[in-house]
Amino acid sequence: MRMLLTVEFPLEPFNSLVRKGTIGMVIGNILEAIKPESAYFTEQEGNRGGIFAVNVNSPSDVPALAEPFFLNFNASCKFRIAMNLEDLQKAGLDALGKKWG
Repeated sequence: MRMLLTVEFPLEPFNSLVRKGTIGMVIGNILEAIKPESAYFTEQEGNRGGIFAVNVNSPSDVPALAEPFFLNFNASCKFRIAMNLEDLQKAGLDALGKKWG
């Protein structure tokens, strides 16, 4: 199942990794491990953040996706189900509308 993993990075240790020149390596290693469908870096609640489309086959996949951010950055992570147009078309909205509308 496609999920959006949103990550909020606190200032530390992110700033220290930037100053050491190792932030790119750390982020690269994490992205290589979690293999997101897409990755975007943005602001989250006034802090550095990221939004990653990841595949979750089982709830047991969640730690492997979140722990790299927890352990390297003391980051907070949130997961949300995400559908593309094909997924939405399979949802049967017309039938649900007739049943519940």
